[in-house]
Amino acid sequence: MLIWTRRGRLAVLSVFALVVAVVFIAPLATVIAAALAGRWTGPLPSDLGFTNFDHALSGEQSASLSVSLQTALLAGLIALLLGTWAALASRETPTWLRRTTDALFHIPVAVPSVAIGLGILITFNERPLLLGGTKWIVILAHTVLVLAYAFSGVSAALDRLDPGYQQAAESLGASPLRVLTRITLPLLLPALGAAAGLAIALSMGELGATIMVYPATWKTLPVSIFAATDRGEVFDAAASTTLLVLVTLIALVILGRLRGKAALR
Repeated sequence: MLIWTRRGRLAVLSVFALVVAVVFIAPLATVIAAALAGRWTGPLPSDLGFTNFDHALSGEQSASLSVSLQTALLAGLIALLLGTWAALASRETPTWLRRTTDALFHIPVAVPSVAIGLGILITFNERPLLLGGTKWIVILAHTVLVLAYAFSGVSAALDRLDPGYQQAAESLGASPLRVLTRITLPLLLPALGAAAGLAIALSMGELGATIMVYPATWKTLPVSIFAATDRGEVFDAAASTTLLVLVTLIALVILGRLRGKAALR
């Protein structure tokens, strides 16, 4: 419903700003305040400092942050490659097969991540597909969970591509491989960057499936944050959460700049 009066628009914007402040800004601000707090016995934190961040950047927490970043990058890359290949392949198939492929790729989104983790743990815990107890089972779980988003992003971009570019290249004698590498993929670079960013962000914060499959030698930061909260170490958990958010935002900013340059090209 359109709002034409200035007073009505201000009222809608005020309500929107209030919802954003309560739902998004307030929880993040509370986490940051807890990360800086030495104590919190009153309405506001006290003994503010960076001691909690020193703990978060040393020992197990620092290793978990590195594990999360490595897992997100590997899972995002694998999901992007598989999702792009599946989107390109399904584009040339009949409509019914394309819809079936789309439904299959979105199954991990439709079921709880804990179910995905348990299924992967059972499936890959026996030879010849023995991945249990290794880092690869965690990377596999993350890949399965973010694959749908990579596939959807590339598929949507393919639907928006003008087929005239491909037809013009083919009419000039370009081979299918040359059309793919010189026409299609360059035009898809902004969508590929967006899909990679979404996959990495989702992987960095994934907990449900990870907690089902992770070995002691490959513990992601969300698992460490959950364990610290369970032990009552709320301030350390808040500092680790703040670092997780910062690292994720930095990765997204870098991918966003690459995506912007690709769009300009």
